[in-house]
Amino acid sequence: MTDAAPYPIGTPGVPWGAAEVADWRSRQTRRRSYQADVLDAVERLRSRFDVVQYGRLDYAPDSYPLFAIRSRDWNDALPVVLVTGGVHGYETSGVHGALQFVDQHAGDYAGRVNLLVAPCVSPWAYERVHRWNAHALDPNRSFRDDSPAEESVALMRLVAPLRDRVLAHIDLHETTDTDESEFRPALAARDGKPFEPEGIPDGFYLVDDTGNPQPGFQQAVIAAVEQVTHIAPADANGEIIGSPVVAPGVIRYALRELGLCAGITAARYKTTTEVYPDSPRATAGQCNAAQVAAVRAGIDYALAHR
Repeated sequence: MTDAAPYPIGTPGVPWGAAEVADWRSRQTRRRSYQADVLDAVERLRSRFDVVQYGRLDYAPDSYPLFAIRSRDWNDALPVVLVTGGVHGYETSGVHGALQFVDQHAGDYAGRVNLLVAPCVSPWAYERVHRWNAHALDPNRSFRDDSPAEESVALMRLVAPLRDRVLAHIDLHETTDTDESEFRPALAARDGKPFEPEGIPDGFYLVDDTGNPQPGFQQAVIAAVEQVTHIAPADANGEIIGSPVVAPGVIRYALRELGLCAGITAARYKTTTEVYPDSPRATAGQCNAAQVAAVRAGIDYALAHR
């Protein structure tokens, strides 16, 4: 347990109801623009790639169209690679790294693989720099058949026809200092549980799939990223965020069972990246570049080991 002050919403030990969720939502303010940062960037890519709208989120008074970018030379004989960013809207480099990859490197894979990139799965949260959607739900725990999160449902619907044809899925995330100062305390308060600090790892790491571990794939990604930014070490317990480190910079989760985005396909190769943007040893540009390096290395390894 911790001696930290109680979270300012709700009663300690009591899960939130509708009133607490409404109170929480009223405190969230728009801090950046999905239109300027994402939609305008997607529009600039239309001349080189196919852009498809796969849904719309209506959180009155705001409405957010959801877009994915596809290879223009889509060929059903080729494998599919899925790249997702912004499942947690506050994780900036996931969004901008996905867009940067498409702009600078997606063309390199023309005729070799079909690319499907959803750069900002949670635009309401992107604008408010938050982990949750407008209903205080975490989309990255909601990728399941009975999902209550519209963001998750829309992406699953987009991917469903391709689910068994995806060779690799790289889901781009961050672990930030605000995980410990805001998001984990908010989660504990929402669920009526005590907040248990975990600490924040300093550096990049990956989350592999417990049900289908691919150590060679994960290490290929780590090897590429460590040319860009530093890899998170294990803590004194040999763990990163409470999970055993199975290889340098790699932990494992049960992706599908936990309702995580990286578990939505039958891909052989899956990973969730975790960049640390608050490190004094990393810049925003490095974080974006680390995400790009992860995507490229993941695709290259998957194609070489089909």
